Amino acid sequence: MGKKKRPIVAVVGRPNVGKSTLFNALAGERISIVKDTPGITRDRIYADTSWLDMPFTLIDTGGIEPESKDIILSQMREQAQTAIDTADVIIFMTDVKQGLVDADDKVADMLRRSRKPVVLVVNKVDDHQKYMADVYEFYNLGIGEPHPISAANKQGLGDMLDEVISYFDKTEVEEEDDDRTKIAIVGKPNVGKSSIINRLAGENRVIVSDIAGTTRDAIDTEIVHNGKEYVFIDTAGLRRKNKIKEELEKYMIVRAVSAIERADIAILVIDAVEGVTEQDAKIAGIAHERGKAVIIAVNKWDAIEKDNKTVKEFTSRVREVLSFMPYAEIIFISAVTGQRLMKLYDIIDIVNENHSMRISTGVLNEIMAEAVALQQPPSDKGKRLRLYYITQAAVKPPTFVIFVNDKELMHFSYTRYIENQIREAFGFRGTPLKFIIRERKENR
Repeated sequence: MGKKKRPIVAVVGRPNVGKSTLFNALAGERISIVKDTPGITRDRIYADTSWLDMPFTLIDTGGIEPESKDIILSQMREQAQTAIDTADVIIFMTDVKQGLVDADDKVADMLRRSRKPVVLVVNKVDDHQKYMADVYEFYNLGIGEPHPISAANKQGLGDMLDEVISYFDKTEVEEEDDDRTKIAIVGKPNVGKSSIINRLAGENRVIVSDIAGTTRDAIDTEIVHNGKEYVFIDTAGLRRKNKIKEELEKYMIVRAVSAIERADIAILVIDAVEGVTEQDAKIAGIAHERGKAVIIAVNKWDAIEKDNKTVKEFTSRVREVLSFMPYAEIIFISAVTGQRLMKLYDIIDIVNENHSMRISTGVLNEIMAEAVALQQPPSDKGKRLRLYYITQAAVKPPTFVIFVNDKELMHFSYTRYIENQIREAFGFRGTPLKFIIRERKENR
């Protein structure tokens, strides 16, 4: 069985039609906000959700709320283009109370021509009797049947989602057994992502952009190195002529989500001259939340004046800003001079091996027993946490299930302690580890 790839569903629509209300309704409490991941999902750009056991990622392609009509239209075209580039299914959201607007028509045109599946949604229909006649008007957009919903009252969402998931190509969701290592090269614009790929590829590059199902804007480059195949996914894609900084950032994140989703390993490229930034942390946070292996490549290292402390200082700065991923590997490179670039392949191989490493249950339980003996589990109101058993449930990332007597007592810090003991024994460099805590009532 291949690895499942989560389909991506993008939401497009004018300002104030209720996109974020829909987000909140669908993601509910299930939205995964990792508490110590800076800057993530504040402005809820994406959420993981599922319907009828079909998991998918919902992305909001919206920019900022512009004032004038012309700007709204150009923004919507931009959003629609991003959705067409990155999504498997597009939800086009309109508002029954504002009615059909010229901008809706023009965007519907683009969506229709894209041949991507589009689900037309009319929001704010909180009274069927009153609004159904207005809903029918949206047939005029020519993109199929309008689905009346009220995101605020959570009405009509089921029918809408039934249609959304009907477009997930059941065969595409299960990707073929593809054992090539897939690496997403991510980072802010102009940090040298494409030059790194070009340099790694040298002459033997195959650009794979038109495989079925990858009509995304990410460009896949297949490279064979020492007889092994690697696929590099570059998010550079389209060069946007956008003036607005926050908006560029938003598109950058939408792109990063869709590239990281398809990869096993994310290489986060950081500009040595600029240093590590909040934006880098946002992108790193996506890879971390998605459980991908991570390599931090500090590019343009040739441009830095060095003394014997430079690497150490830069490393500790990176560790500080990306404190939620102490496991990430760091390498200093230069795409211009080619410095240490070939070493990147060795790191990719090591990290990939760790990301898919399995450890036997017997060994895990020995490590856990020793850890518990060294540091007593926490207790609360006279009740002490007991850890019965640990086993590995999955790889990519390595995922462990720990059975305990009381979930409430298993504090984050104790889980982190167990993680550190496992890492001490096996390294797991470059990959996050995931822990699932299950309760098992005491029999005796």
